[in-house]
Amino acid sequence: MGEDGQIRRDRVIIDTDPGIDDSMTILMAFGEPSVEIIGLTTIFGNVTTEYATRNALLLCERAGHPEVPVAEGSPEPLKGGEPRVADFVHGSDGLGNLSLPAPTTKKVEESAAEFMVNKVSQFPGEISVLALGPLTNVALAIKRDPSFASKVKKIVVLGGAFFAAGNVNPAAEANIYGDPDAADVVFTSGADIDVVGINITTQCCFTDEDLLELKNSKGVHAQFLCDMCKFYRDWHEKSDGFQGIFLHDPVSFTALVHPEYFTFKKGVVRVETQGICTGHTLMDGIQKIHGRVMHQFQLHGQSMCQRSLHM
Repeated sequence: MGEDGQIRRDRVIIDTDPGIDDSMTILMAFGEPSVEIIGLTTIFGNVTTEYATRNALLLCERAGHPEVPVAEGSPEPLKGGEPRVADFVHGSDGLGNLSLPAPTTKKVEESAAEFMVNKVSQFPGEISVLALGPLTNVALAIKRDPSFASKVKKIVVLGGAFFAAGNVNPAAEANIYGDPDAADVVFTSGADIDVVGINITTQCCFTDEDLLELKNSKGVHAQFLCDMCKFYRDWHEKSDGFQGIFLHDPVSFTALVHPEYFTFKKGVVRVETQGICTGHTLMDGIQKIHGRVMHQFQLHGQSMCQRSLHM
């Protein structure tokens, strides 16, 4: 609480590639009273950047916040080339092929990197970035303004596979693999960073029973979420035999608003940018070179994301 008795809200920019679990996270964030969403910035990953922007606008409208700005990010990785797009996991529209009507709102004129730099400069030390896709936009913000790393309050990154196999190949996790050069720029920037790897997020899942419970709940977004998750759930069953979904992005949001649910391990993180291990996240827990880089090491108990999805 603030001195005036009002709830103190944390200002957050969500850098996102919605994406089914991104969509869950965005709706969770809009429903979280301790969070003020300053804006959404978009990036390729689960869909192309163009589709990510469309979906971000749709989600703002569905959440009842069409006034929240959406800034479109880079259509390609930091060093160029065709972006890796996982529409086979999330559907061609990124939202489980629900074929929703186009949004009525429009993106802002600023690019994602410009938006981040301008907002963080306007509120130094007050804005956190929740990065749910490849880190291209964040790296571009750092390159655009070298003081960005010291002005941003915190960057919470969904990415990497620490002391575990990746999900693109044994070496790499999808978000880091999507732009390893950008990830290495971010991790060596000196910013205050929390990294939530898939070794953590795969500890939190929705089984078929959980999805049925969500469907039968009275949550305002419950039916929409369940309809969207069907494609994601079916892909998991075909891909790895798992009858359910992993809550990668919601766990990362939980790490932002409830870090007490996690045990942290401190160390330096670098990313391999070439060769057969491209995208591999290497953590050194002894050296301290570029400030504080944190890695969520263990998740305690039932995550807030499992409870909040029933809202």
